[in-house]
Amino acid sequence: QLQLVESGGGLVQPGGSLTLSCAASGFILDSVSIGWFRQAPGKEREGVSCIFTAGGTTTYADSVKGRFTISSDKAKNTVYLQMNSLKREDTAIYYCAASTYSLSCTANAYDYWGRGTQVTVSS
Repeated sequence: QLQLVESGGGLVQPGGSLTLSCAASGFILDSVSIGWFRQAPGKEREGVSCIFTAGGTTTYADSVKGRFTISSDKAKNTVYLQMNSLKREDTAIYYCAASTYSLSCTANAYDYWGRGTQVTVSS
């Protein structure tokens, strides 16, 4: 059974850092693209960062470029999102998702989703 479980969210002050983890089971990371998406109340789901097969080509939303880094650990079957210099507008539920075919970072192309982890940036 394919499963993605996010962890690492929490409350952080502006300028702080968090690392999100996406633990995958039921598939090999090399066989899929993994994306981090986020959704804030009243806003559409946004592609934050995607890696097209773990360790491969990566993309970042303009809003996070230079601040966030996506990476993977194949031995742990886990993908990470290192978030630095967090801003209040980064507050959202962050979801990890997998796609068997996508070469883009758009939510409708991703088939398997975790339940999300809340990131709140507030002073």
